[in-house]
Amino acid sequence: MIVRPPPDGDVFADNRMTTLSISVGGTLTFSARMELELSRLTCERFARLLPFSSRVIQARWSGEAGWIPLGDLASHFVGLPFENHTSHPAPGEILLYPGGHSEAEVLVPYGPTCFSSKVGQLAGSHFLTIIEGREQLAELGRRVLWTGAQEIVFAARHE
Repeated sequence: MIVRPPPDGDVFADNRMTTLSISVGGTLTFSARMELELSRLTCERFARLLPFSSRVIQARWSGEAGWIPLGDLASHFVGLPFENHTSHPAPGEILLYPGGHSEAEVLVPYGPTCFSSKVGQLAGSHFLTIIEGREQLAELGRRVLWTGAQEIVFAARHE
C-alpha cells in the first residue's frame, strides 16, 4: 500500500514509512531502506515529496550512476546539512546533494562511483539503501547508458 506523509510534523512518528519502493521504467523494482539514524533530516525532506516521479539519466561526471536533477524542487532542500555524506557510495547507496557547488540532485549508483560535477568532486548525503532488487542495478545502468532517460518513481510503503 502506498502512503503519503503528513504535510507537517514528524513524517516518521508512527514508524510506518521506513521503506520506499522504487520503480524504474515500469519493469525494474527495488525496495530501499531510509537511513533514518544517520540521515534523518534528509529522509524527512525527501519523504515530503512522496510519491516522487522523475527521470533518471546516466550521470555525466560520476562513473556508474544514474542522475536525477531536482530542478524546480531545489528550493525544498536549501539549508539542508550534509548527513552521512560520502563521495564514494557503493552500488545501491542513494545520495542526495542539496545544491551549492552544483545543482540539487539524487544519485543512484549502479557500479563504481565517485560523485563529481564539472566543478570537481562532491559529497552527498547517503539517505537510502537498496535492500531488495540489487541484482537489477546492472540492468538499470545498461538502460540509462544505452537507452536513455528512464521514468523513476519513489513511493512510501507500509511495513
